[in-house]
Amino acid sequence: MTKAQIKTHKIGVVSHSKKKLKKKIALIAHDAKKVDMVMLVNNHKDILQSYEIIATGATGEMIHKKTGLDVKQMLGGPNGGDLQIGGLVASGDIDLVIFLRDPLTAQPHEPDISALLRVCDVHNIPLVTNLASAKYLLKGFCKVATV
Repeated sequence: MTKAQIKTHKIGVVSHSKKKLKKKIALIAHDAKKVDMVMLVNNHKDILQSYEIIATGATGEMIHKKTGLDVKQMLGGPNGGDLQIGGLVASGDIDLVIFLRDPLTAQPHEPDISALLRVCDVHNIPLVTNLASAKYLLKGFCKVATV
């Protein structure tokens, strides 16, 4: 293993990273935002089909059924799915997180949501939490990936 393949994290954990074949995008949507997420994915299907999509339970199921894209499903958000995605972010396995949150509804798993947002900040992973930002970032993410 070469020095270039060994990554030392700020917290002192060393991981031996291998080149990823596909960039990975995590998609999460609260219940009131699931239709928006499916519309976003349908409108950007040409971009998203070249990425590995990882999503929380019901969001992943809905995206797969409505778009036909392959989706790796985690648990539902309230059952630990947000934390599973946070773990992937922390281990360097996620390149972008799109989390369409419902800011007007209290969530029983709010601590998990906060942890996911924090881990994206700690590991400098792009995170968007609304539809306008998601559209903008997907277009830019596609351009960066092809350069």
